[in-house]
Amino acid sequence: MKGFEEVVCSFATFRRKVEKVGPAYLSSKKKQQFVIERSESEEELFDEFDVDVNYLKSLDPKEWKDQDHYAVLGLKKLRFNATDDEIRRAYRKMVLQHHPDKRKAKGEEVKTDDDYFTCITKAYEILGTPKTRRSYDSVDPEFDDGFPTQSDIDNRYYDSFQKYFNLNARWSEKKIVPSFGDINSAREDVERFYSFWYDFKSWREFSYLDEEDKEKGQDRDERRWIEKENKVARIKRKKEEMMRIRALVDLAYNNDKRIQKFKNEEKEKKLAAKKAKMDAAQAQKAEQERIMREALLAKERAEKAEQKRIEQIRMEREQVKKAIKKERKLLRDKAKDNKYFGNNEKESLKNMEGVEKICETFSLSELQELNKKMEKSSKDVFYAALKTADIKIKADIAEINQSQNKSKFNTKVEGVIKEVNKTENWCNENVQLLIKAVNLFPAGTSQRWDVIASFINQHSVVDATVTARDVLNKAKALQNSDFSKNTLKTQANASAFESFEKSKKEVVTSSDITLNTELSSEANCNYESKENQSSNPSNTSGKQLKSSATAPTKAWTKEEQALLEQAIKTFPISTTDRWDRIAECIPNRSKKDCLRRVKELVELVNSKKEAQQSVK
Repeated sequence: MKGFEEVVCSFATFRRKVEKVGPAYLSSKKKQQFVIERSESEEELFDEFDVDVNYLKSLDPKEWKDQDHYAVLGLKKLRFNATDDEIRRAYRKMVLQHHPDKRKAKGEEVKTDDDYFTCITKAYEILGTPKTRRSYDSVDPEFDDGFPTQSDIDNRYYDSFQKYFNLNARWSEKKIVPSFGDINSAREDVERFYSFWYDFKSWREFSYLDEEDKEKGQDRDERRWIEKENKVARIKRKKEEMMRIRALVDLAYNNDKRIQKFKNEEKEKKLAAKKAKMDAAQAQKAEQERIMREALLAKERAEKAEQKRIEQIRMEREQVKKAIKKERKLLRDKAKDNKYFGNNEKESLKNMEGVEKICETFSLSELQELNKKMEKSSKDVFYAALKTADIKIKADIAEINQSQNKSKFNTKVEGVIKEVNKTENWCNENVQLLIKAVNLFPAGTSQRWDVIASFINQHSVVDATVTARDVLNKAKALQNSDFSKNTLKTQANASAFESFEKSKKEVVTSSDITLNTELSSEANCNYESKENQSSNPSNTSGKQLKSSATAPTKAWTKEEQALLEQAIKTFPISTTDRWDRIAECIPNRSKKDCLRRVKELVELVNSKKEAQQSVK
């Protein structure tokens, strides 16, 4: 690099140009450039930062803590947004302009002990250090801690709250802060915003407002006490700050129309789901009701068909019963007219018993054929029939003995095991007792065949003991051998032996019968008076025949039994037409059926007690 310069020599009157070269020339150029750049930077500093000299002169160095440090350095507009470099350049400007030496050089009077330059130095000390600057920023006097007004909420809801949330976002420990959004914001964004602010983590702290500096303590205990007091004050201010943030968030949430819209949408969605669920439930209920109605109709049709079938069977049985009764009466009348075909009284009495044997052992067709034959030659036909009846009885006894021999068992009586003679057990008297016991203890009686066996053993004139199995086998044998014994068929169902083996079947027990003594005596009197009015007097054999031939009514179910007991409790003895009203409470049952059932129950209780006592 070369340059020219005019040099005036003192010893010459002429001028000449001298060219500067080398290091000396470069050094002079660098000094000139530094002076130019320094003057330009000072001018930029003076233009960039706005310093209020009057404010500086009004400051008291002793009250430096209450001053606005940013305003002191000319950073009032930038404040917490000012960078570290801007703070350094601002301080440099303040030093260049307001240093006491600079001001003295300009002729300004400076008080060394009370000069405002101390405030400038203190401001740089606070803002030039990250920790102390953060502490001061936390209590920035220019920060707006307020809330939007009601007018702002009504007119500029989104803009006003966006402004206040942006102001408070400076305290967030997380750098990314969600936006407040607008009326068109998605539900996920709104929920994310409120979730962030309800869990807001703030770094704002209030150590700058400590009343005393712990370093001023004279000893360790005093410094600890100062630190403790400062910590309590900081915690209190931090709590108040978090309450302020929460209040701001609550205010925004409660006035947010988007939240109300989301709640309405959620409510409508739940109502729609609930309605769909109710519709499905109603449809399912309607379908179940339809199925139940169809099942009830099918059940009613089946019950009607079953009732019709049972009624048909009953009518057929009644017809057969009437026919048998008619044929038996015809046989008895013919035998009575012929004085029982006996030559003397003893033979007549024996033939009278034979007539009953024939009536009990012959079927309907056999009785009809016998009565036809007796129209021609009565005596011979009668004796032939009597012989046939004896043969049938012997055959029945042989069949019973044969079945009993297949299943013999030993009974231990007084420590001695002896064989029971089955042939002697079923004489005519025991057969009559069996028929009577079957009528007294109908199907459904608890331990029915044990009770019947005890009843026969108690009233038998033969020195023999029968068991429940013997009673059951005899009853089945009589049913199979003679159709006229339909009373036994009615009482013993097809699964009698299986029920006997199980002995756990649910039945109406004697404990279920709740009848008092007065009711029992009244029922006996009423029933006996009814029977006496409807029956004709006859001899002892006739009564036995009636007992053996009378068929029991339809078996009582548990439901009918319960209705009968409830009706008896409902209508006391003093009720007028008591049994008529009781019969009205039980479907398909007459007054006579109710009276007969009460009598059966009373006899059942008494017989049960006697049988149990005899067993013991």
